[in-house]
Amino acid sequence: MNRLLKTRELWLALGIFAVIVLVTLRFPRFSQPGNLLTIFNDTSILMMLALGQMAVILTRSIDLSMASNLALTGMVVAMINAAAPGVPIPLLIAGCVVVGAALGAFNGILVWKLDIPPIVVTLGTLTIFRGLVFVISGGAWVNAAQMSQEFIQLQRGSFLGLPILSWFAVVVAGLVYLLMTRTPQGRAFYAIGVNPTAAVYTGINVGRTKFLAFVLAGAISGLCGYLWISRYVIASVEVAGGYELTIVAACVIGGVSIAGGIGTVAGALLGALFLGVVNNALPVIGVSPFWQMAISGAAILIAVVLNGRSERTKGRIILNKAEAGA
Repeated sequence: MNRLLKTRELWLALGIFAVIVLVTLRFPRFSQPGNLLTIFNDTSILMMLALGQMAVILTRSIDLSMASNLALTGMVVAMINAAAPGVPIPLLIAGCVVVGAALGAFNGILVWKLDIPPIVVTLGTLTIFRGLVFVISGGAWVNAAQMSQEFIQLQRGSFLGLPILSWFAVVVAGLVYLLMTRTPQGRAFYAIGVNPTAAVYTGINVGRTKFLAFVLAGAISGLCGYLWISRYVIASVEVAGGYELTIVAACVIGGVSIAGGIGTVAGALLGALFLGVVNNALPVIGVSPFWQMAISGAAILIAVVLNGRSERTKGRIILNKAEAGA
């Protein structure tokens, strides 16, 4: 029971519940199932992106180019659909995943083979990918009138009462969970985050593992490229501008340690959902956009402090046990 009470995921879930209850006291409709389902659906893309970012952060890296990857793959798929509406949507989605994975692989190669710090690499590719969006589009937009109805409507449908977009998030979360908890590759992500030197001695290729984490993040970004464009029916250079910070925030709030090696799928999902609930709740209670940004920033700082204290506490416990054994 004590262990359960100390889990970050439980307290985060309680925090989400508390926000919902407090807002509901003033606006009863906020907690209606339909509204909560809408919030979940609105947060689905952020959830998926947070899972990709989590894989990278676990390896003591970071990918600041995910939103730019999303914008570039989204523009590519929107232009293809506008030029050739007959291309099957599943093929377009698969193409988005492949293009996104290729962009992620480019990041991974630079980190692996050239040993460039990930933050430097992805700051560079963030700008490169945004620039490519402008180059291939000539600065023009692709809007709803140029997209086929099949392209727009796929993720707007529902299955078993749950929107298709939400099902995408559920499936991606399930696959990432299986990867992280049931495969050697998932364990390798954690191992090199905890101790990369020790991981080498166990036969793990640190560079290759980081490369695969970037590929995974890129593939998810590519998938979200289609989902974002088809949901908001506009493709432009400004798509998801600044969203990379929101993705990192979701991970940090969810207990994913920037130092690497610590984090769970449930935590990343709850971190994204927390931001989704807060961002939907603040306008309802009349908080200005400026205060919304301040409150979100404060939540990130609090999460970083809690993460740091948790990690230090674990370190002290280990030291005390070692001393007791001596």
